[in-house]
Amino acid sequence: MLTGLCGNKNVEKVLLFLFVNNKCYGTQLQKLLRTPLTSLQNALSRLEKGGVILSYCEGKTKLFQFNPSYPLLVELEQLLKKRYTLLSPEGKRLYSFVKEGGSIRQMDPWQKGTALLNFWERLRTVTKLSVHAKTKSKEVAGWNGKGNGEVIVTQEGSSVLIFQERGTWNAKENQNEIGFSNVFRWTLDKQAGMISLEHLRLGLNHPVFLFHLAPTGNNLLSSIDSHLCKDDAYMSQIFWDRQTIRLMWRVIGPKKNEEMEYFYY
Repeated sequence: MLTGLCGNKNVEKVLLFLFVNNKCYGTQLQKLLRTPLTSLQNALSRLEKGGVILSYCEGKTKLFQFNPSYPLLVELEQLLKKRYTLLSPEGKRLYSFVKEGGSIRQMDPWQKGTALLNFWERLRTVTKLSVHAKTKSKEVAGWNGKGNGEVIVTQEGSSVLIFQERGTWNAKENQNEIGFSNVFRWTLDKQAGMISLEHLRLGLNHPVFLFHLAPTGNNLLSSIDSHLCKDDAYMSQIFWDRQTIRLMWRVIGPKKNEEMEYFYY
């Protein structure tokens, strides 16, 4: 759909990936978009010459991101959001949510099983949380602010954990402090090699499914694909160690363009 404007389907792919992930590098795009590297490098070079994106280096890796000084950036992001929401479910799954802090790699079944159980044991020890949310939406009010709270973990059998979260939330717009509460259910499926996460805002018997998460590294879990809730796409990654579990959400839809980070301690 944007090819007519961009003049090149690979330019459209790069722009959509940057819209979801904020930054990228060539070999990452080659792997996730299943597109020849040379074609993607040409698209990146064209966008950089046009001032739409800029590049910088982290170590030996050349990274690309949107140029914050590009005069039509707001309009471009609105157009890309519209394009993303019109993609088919298969199309949405192509644009993975990949954040910095870990590397996705091939793991054999034994490694995946061990990593999954290690994370599950870490999950049981959570007692506190902090959350940061920011909206990228220009059309409607979104989630902006931060909060802190406590978590009561209840175990139901050997494969279900209930997180009861309570704390205070500070909205960025008005700095007012309000109370919040959430209930989440984590379910371990050792046979399938994954953990599911559900929001129980409608009660235990009416869960709102969020993600299936599977190990993609020793300390990394990723959503298996983007979960579609009506027209909204939900994607997630988790990085964890002995001190912190970092759960990152990305939600994109007709009225949503949000990014959230949960830090569990």
